[in-house]
Amino acid sequence: MSSSSADSSPSVRRISSGGPYEDVIAYSRAVQLGNGLVLVSGCTAADAGGPYDQAVAAFDVAFKALAQAGLGPEDVVRTRMYLTHARDVDEVGRAHKELFDAVRPAATMLIVSGFVDPGMVVEVEVEAYREPSA
Repeated sequence: MSSSSADSSPSVRRISSGGPYEDVIAYSRAVQLGNGLVLVSGCTAADAGGPYDQAVAAFDVAFKALAQAGLGPEDVVRTRMYLTHARDVDEVGRAHKELFDAVRPAATMLIVSGFVDPGMVVEVEVEAYREPSA
């Protein structure tokens, strides 16, 4: 779990989780900008069970990336939840409420036709912000 030094911009830090698709597709788990914004790529957890468990596990992947950037769940300002079935809205919503009830980020939930792995029923994205230290 390291950050890439290939970026020439000192105000952008790319964070890797070591996931198998990062090198294959050429993406970073998270990108930390010098202005305090951290963007976390879509996170999944196909092996976690049903929609509630997948949502909790996927957000945990995102929280680990935020921790590498020095931020936590309390810094989350936006979430996006992608579901393959409308029937899972309540379970994923319950997971989101448990994790973010005190934070109340801007949130979007969308129904999509599917993911790369058919065992995935939930994918989440997170954006977090903390004003940079002077």
